[in-house]
Amino acid sequence: MDADSLRCCVRQGDADTLISVLVQPRASKNALCGLQGEELKVRLTSPPVDGAANKMCCAYFARLLGCAKSNVSIERGHSSRHKQIRVAACTAAEVRKVLHNQLT
Repeated sequence: MDADSLRCCVRQGDADTLISVLVQPRASKNALCGLQGEELKVRLTSPPVDGAANKMCCAYFARLLGCAKSNVSIERGHSSRHKQIRVAACTAAEVRKVLHNQLT
C-alpha cells in the first residue's frame, strides 16, 4: 500500500483535512488496521460509552499526527462506528504520509 491509496479516506477540506474512519471499540490495543472499503480502520481500547471512544479516537489521531488534541475533532458519526474526523493545521498530503508510515 502506498500513500496514494489513502486518497479514498483522507481528503483536503476547505481549510482542514478530513479522514473517514471505521472504529472498532474494545480492542486489545490502539492500532491502525488498514483500509476497509473507503475508510481507514482503527482499533481502540475504549468502550463506546458516553463518548469515551470518540475522545480516545481524537487523542489517538492527535498523537499519531503530532498535533494538539484541540486540532482533531469528530465531524460526523458521533454515535456511529463510521466517523469523519477533521484535522486542523495539517494538509491531506502530510496526513497521508504519516498514516502510510504507521501502516507499513
